[in-house]
Amino acid sequence: MVKKVLKVIRWVFVLTFISTILTVVAYRFVPVYFTPLMISRCFEQIGKGESVKLYHDWIPLEKMPKSMPVAVMASEDQRFLIHHGFDYQAIEMAAEEHLKKGKKLRGGSTISQQTAKNVFLWQGRSWVRKGLEAYFTFLIEALWSKQRIMEVYLNSIEMGDGIYGVEACAEQNFGMEAIQLDRRDCALIAATLPNPRRFSSKTPGPYMRKRTGQIEHQMTFIAPFPEEHE
Repeated sequence: MVKKVLKVIRWVFVLTFISTILTVVAYRFVPVYFTPLMISRCFEQIGKGESVKLYHDWIPLEKMPKSMPVAVMASEDQRFLIHHGFDYQAIEMAAEEHLKKGKKLRGGSTISQQTAKNVFLWQGRSWVRKGLEAYFTFLIEALWSKQRIMEVYLNSIEMGDGIYGVEACAEQNFGMEAIQLDRRDCALIAATLPNPRRFSSKTPGPYMRKRTGQIEHQMTFIAPFPEEHE
């Protein structure tokens, strides 16, 4: 009986492992129209008695302004193009600041980690979810290009209440298509990403305007995002 149970567990593990790889491979080519975060937010809205708001329009990276990837790298992950999913230098610096200066320990999630979390996992801070986040981060770094990771990230990241991706954000908050966003618009959107339901790119306050200026300044030190070579 024990052997049968162990055999079933082993096959479940193997099939789960294979299915995760196949899913990641599929998303290398197929647009990601829905994510666990989008679904959970919809249930949150229903639970609060609110009408469901879900704005999301997938567009390829080439239909986004050139400044958009640069803005999110300046804001979220300046070493995105040179690390392999985990920015150990940033983690070390954050830990040092925490131990020596008593500063609050920063999360330091890379764009790759955020993409893995948004596309494949639920929200939360458990060790199980963090472990799976590391696993999926490793997979997308191994099986996707940096351009694909950035494309999925900019299409799936939450950018406002019920707003996901740069195209929906441009339409809802700026009244235009994403490709029409200028450099400052991109910096403003990037400035909201730590908490896009608290900070609005549609009605930015003094803090947001200051943060936008800081990101624009950082953008001058980041090279244009490279195109993918077939």
